[in-house]
Amino acid sequence: MKIIVAILIFGAIVIIHEFGHFILARANGIFVEDFSIGMGPRLCGFHAFGTQFSIRLFPIGGACMMLGEEVLSEDDDTDDDVDSNAGYGAGVFESANADNRANQSVNNSVSTDKSADFPMSHALPTKKRKETSEHSFYSKTVWQRIAVLFAGPAFNFILAFFLSLIVIGAVGIDVPKIVSVAESGPAKDAGLLAGDEIVKINHCRVALGREVESYFNYHGFSAEPISFTIKRNGKKQTVVVTPKAYDKYLLGFTYSAAENQEAKILELSKGYPMEAAGLSAGDILTGLGDTQIHTSSDLKEYFRKNQITKEPIKITYTRAGEEREALVYPKFSHSGYTLGLEYNTAREKKDAFSTISYSAREVHFWILETGRSLAKLVTGRLKANEIGSVVAVMDVVGQTYEESIKYGVLDTILNMLYITILLSANIGVMNLLPIPGLDGGKLLFCFLEVLRGKPIDREKEGIVNFIGMALLMLLMVFLIFNDLRN
Repeated sequence: MKIIVAILIFGAIVIIHEFGHFILARANGIFVEDFSIGMGPRLCGFHAFGTQFSIRLFPIGGACMMLGEEVLSEDDDTDDDVDSNAGYGAGVFESANADNRANQSVNNSVSTDKSADFPMSHALPTKKRKETSEHSFYSKTVWQRIAVLFAGPAFNFILAFFLSLIVIGAVGIDVPKIVSVAESGPAKDAGLLAGDEIVKINHCRVALGREVESYFNYHGFSAEPISFTIKRNGKKQTVVVTPKAYDKYLLGFTYSAAENQEAKILELSKGYPMEAAGLSAGDILTGLGDTQIHTSSDLKEYFRKNQITKEPIKITYTRAGEEREALVYPKFSHSGYTLGLEYNTAREKKDAFSTISYSAREVHFWILETGRSLAKLVTGRLKANEIGSVVAVMDVVGQTYEESIKYGVLDTILNMLYITILLSANIGVMNLLPIPGLDGGKLLFCFLEVLRGKPIDREKEGIVNFIGMALLMLLMVFLIFNDLRN
């Protein structure tokens, strides 16, 4: 079932992407020869409005093929039964379908009905296709072509926005509030209080709790002061916090987070202090140092107020009703900087107007996240083996589905919609990259045409796009192989 769900999500994103190209092409009088979902051999399809609609074997990517995208030289004697292999695909999973389409006949891919007129139905010319055809892609103005090319990614962003309306309307948003401040930390020293709403960090606006985490994940911490613009009692003010250097020490265990329940150890990390001191999964913690622990909430509060250092900690616990005691020596993990605050990650519902504005912010957040991930990749902060292919993404979708289904249908639907939001925004951004073969690469040629005042040689453009697409296919194969190996 999880595989079917993953395929449906990818299929929906690709359909919306290609429909963006399709609808703008039709609106500008461009004949669409083939609208394909997937890549590889055609499994089934139908013909309507002068276009062959197809579902192909491999459920990754798609294409919206328009008249005149193939470039034929003046003395080219290509037969009419060789179909075009150019098109506009969705994301890095886009398919040119070149190998599989090269030997398909016109009768298998387009209508031979020549009686109807475009745009409601248009027959494929039976003569060698030319860019000069009034319904070809390159017969249109450069701005019309830009609109068609941009429409695919734009529709991905629109899809993400409308799905965000549903998700945020149902569960709300994570307001970027400070939920706690460490007793002896930089945030408290600077005057920040629990309940303050973060509006801006340095020069970056913040509207979601996740944006706080994203900012620090990307920019990191150092000894440099950080400016927080906060809202307190309806008034904005700026507070400057200087991060404090610290050494991170770990005890090496996880515990039940359920409130008002015993602080039971769920798992011990191999080779860490708690295991070395003789504790076991299932033990119930009753005290750390001089602090009594009755519930998981008490344990969480202890860690919030007390920084773990290299100093040994006396831990009391019960095992099968027997009270025990152990002296635990924390293990050094790493050095870093801290602000001494915790921010909100829980969601709260908003009114209808706020839901609309925050839905736009949600899409903005995922667009920015994708851009930051790409920046990390370019600067070497993100390793190539940390990039996943469609296989890795489908695995994440599957795991999320399996976890969500335990909590009911509604939770499952909302989680699947949430994944669709981030994937749709991601694919929209990826397609706008100025890489030959992607929409962004083709847009680059259009903008060069605007600057030069004349078009780029179509044959050269076609060669560059073909090479770019071939390299993208090789990259996709490499990523899939890497995911399968891992």
